Amino acid sequence: MSDLNARDQELNDMILQGEILEAFDKFYADDVVMEEEDKRREGKAANREYEEQFVGALEEFHSAEIKARGIDEDNNVTFSEWENHMTLEGVGRVEQKQVAVRTWNDEGQITHEKFYKIG
Repeated sequence: MSDLNARDQELNDMILQGEILEAFDKFYADDVVMEEEDKRREGKAANREYEEQFVGALEEFHSAEIKARGIDEDNNVTFSEWENHMTLEGVGRVEQKQVAVRTWNDEGQITHEKFYKIG
């Protein structure tokens, strides 16, 4: 298993175990850019705050599954297709299907992550 594959797998495993903020702290670069739909957040502090709000709104995590993964070693890019079922405060039960595309630096940290809704 390559280093990139191992890092991506460890990150996904931490998320699946509910260690979302710990995974963020470990694997995301200080200058990370995260995008979803029409939202773009720059910097680790802004993105950490967003992740804290998400975790705080999470009433119950019913299930999460990775449907597919891919690695582009030449460009330090990984992707994972996720299907999540959760209950969010003020929203109710949500089914989320998305693909996370991550670009990694040579230090093993994510510098860019973009989420694409599917289904």
